[in-house]
Amino acid sequence: MKYLKITGFLSLMLFMVSCSDFLEEEPRDQQSVDQFFAEPGQAESAVNFLYQNGAPDMYISQGVFRGSDAMYLQYLSGFFDNEFSGQERQVDLAQQLAISPTEIDATLNRIWENLYQSISGANLAIANIPDTPGLSEAEGNNLIAQASYFRAFAYFYLVRMFGDVPLITEPVGGLEEVFVPRAPVSEVYDLIISDLNVATAAGSLPDGNMVNNGFRITRETALMLLADVYLTMSGAPLSDNRYANAADAVRAVINSGAFSLIPHDTDGEGNVILENSAYNKMRKAKTLAEDYIYQIEYEVGIRSFPYPQWSFPASTSGSVGSAYANINNAYGPRPELYAQYDQALDLRAQEKQYFHTTFTTTGGDEITFPVTPYIWLDEDVFFTTAQSSKNLRVYSYPEALLVAAEAIAQSEGVTAEAVDYLTQIRARAYWTTDPETIRAELAGLSVGDFVEEVWKERNRELIFDSKLWFDMVRTRKYPAGANGDVTFVDLVGRQNTFGQTFEEKHLLLPISDSEIQTNPELVQNPGY
Repeated sequence: MKYLKITGFLSLMLFMVSCSDFLEEEPRDQQSVDQFFAEPGQAESAVNFLYQNGAPDMYISQGVFRGSDAMYLQYLSGFFDNEFSGQERQVDLAQQLAISPTEIDATLNRIWENLYQSISGANLAIANIPDTPGLSEAEGNNLIAQASYFRAFAYFYLVRMFGDVPLITEPVGGLEEVFVPRAPVSEVYDLIISDLNVATAAGSLPDGNMVNNGFRITRETALMLLADVYLTMSGAPLSDNRYANAADAVRAVINSGAFSLIPHDTDGEGNVILENSAYNKMRKAKTLAEDYIYQIEYEVGIRSFPYPQWSFPASTSGSVGSAYANINNAYGPRPELYAQYDQALDLRAQEKQYFHTTFTTTGGDEITFPVTPYIWLDEDVFFTTAQSSKNLRVYSYPEALLVAAEAIAQSEGVTAEAVDYLTQIRARAYWTTDPETIRAELAGLSVGDFVEEVWKERNRELIFDSKLWFDMVRTRKYPAGANGDVTFVDLVGRQNTFGQTFEEKHLLLPISDSEIQTNPELVQNPGY
């Protein structure tokens, strides 16, 4: 913890120095914190640091073979495979439910440190922005709202992964402020809610979508995170019924008019043009203002979008003509997950929509391979440049509709509004089915059955957004089935697709052995 907090502080300081010329007049080791917030540009730099660190860093590649840390959590579900799991032992241990604080110490420590580094940066920004010379009150409020959002986002990841965690909300001034014990989950969520109330306060952030706000977060971005937080709090381990709060927050996102569900292109007879389906539009676009509620920005020359390298298996590297030095099916759905799609009726499961299994070479030969993500394939990038500026979606309008459907059903019943939101998602996927047929089937369900239909669509629709493991933890349910016929059974006591049995301890990650040894106030999670 000592190393983490100090390096987080220094990294932030060095970042701010690199972004400003005025500090060159005086050696860095003679700078005080006040001097790093001496003019508006420095306050902006402090906030800009948060856009690529902490929770956003969970989605940034750790390498073609390892994947991202957000992917790593999905390996715990047992529903995703990685061709190099034998080489990347931390992946194999996750799939085998055999992780320990010593064997994956480096992975656990990296995740913990990155998140607390971001929290350290947010604390520094929140404490110093109000006194930054030259900042208007409105500018200061906007920057504080952004910093509060990212601090909440970092703690949201920490509390879901580790449970009780140290709660640090002020810049570190000494060791007594570094070595702190773990705070209860409920207190961590109290801070998250408090921070998001700051971020969503009227006037703090602009309304609308990130594309129209220079790829900076908007009030709707913060409201979407708030809705997800309330939904999560309503499930395990807190079981604090906040469904009505989640519904209110996500309704504000939906009713803002800033977002919409991307439609399929159709021919003159109303048939879907498969190459221009909604899913292929997502694949081809750098960003989609109407869909991306929160996105991580990439730009060639600064940080390139790495996900196309995971759109083909390594076994095809000599035949598909990839421009990448290495490729890897690091996020391939296991057969048991792919089977949750109706193979005949669900467009997402059709070839070259969400996934693909074939490729035709320039010589006309057809290559087949296991199910691999197609939605990340950018042809020009994959075959020519190996450099992509495509942005990564983290929160989307489809997720807003699904959160609304679940939260409204749980708090108000299976209303026409809840049915409509789920119908929109399912009608786009089941592209040959009359939407009114879907609507009628959903309207007749009990609350419990309707909510399970929402869970099914979350697993299918949001498969590339790294949501599945957290859904399994909050619902304590395991999805099982074939050809779209999915049932939910108790998670604890169930075997995963690798034949390993989920225990209560597996629902939280252990704290790394390095962190336990560094901070004497920390106590390990049960079972580790």
